[in-house]
Amino acid sequence: MKIAIASDKKEIDSEISERGGRAPYYLIFHNNKLIETIKNPFAVGGGGAGWSVAYMLADKKVDLVIAGRIGPNMKTALKQKKIKFKEITGSIKTALKSLK
Repeated sequence: MKIAIASDKKEIDSEISERGGRAPYYLIFHNNKLIETIKNPFAVGGGGAGWSVAYMLADKKVDLVIAGRIGPNMKTALKQKKIKFKEITGSIKTALKSLK
């Protein structure tokens, strides 16, 4: 399973970002191993960040998105792309362990 976690920093020992569409980074994991770190190009700017992030993560073939809060537009876009999502706070490592 490929998981994208919204992160405040680009390290695995970071906290999960409270902002889904505006998270500074997304860490991509496959089988609980970090395979890619993405600096979110939609973290700043005009509206539509949630839609744009959902489409970006769909292009990465992500199965699950985790963020502290996921806005309604991003939820709609993720559902359209058939990507599951969870709103979780705390550390990235703890979230990964809870998914096992």
